[in-house]
Amino acid sequence: MLIYLVAGARPNFMKIAPIVRALQARADAPAFKIIHTGQHYDREMNDVFFEELGIPQPDVFMAAGGGSHAQQTAKIMIGFEEILTKEIRG
Repeated sequence: MLIYLVAGARPNFMKIAPIVRALQARADAPAFKIIHTGQHYDREMNDVFFEELGIPQPDVFMAAGGGSHAQQTAKIMIGFEEILTKEIRG
């Protein structure tokens, strides 16, 4: 089993932090990957949360920032589908 933790903004990082800690604390926990949508790419809106919350750096950075809300959502949905498709096909 593989769990994908998808986050891209401050509230999301704060929500996945306890999940990451719980998964890391258990030897029998499923594997996980952190997928960063890239909505925020400024250090103060991004890296600082990984450092302060003790979250590992993302496995994937989607770079979906910029554009309207709809454009960002579309980039995230398409990008996540591509990630899953590649994972399934190996």
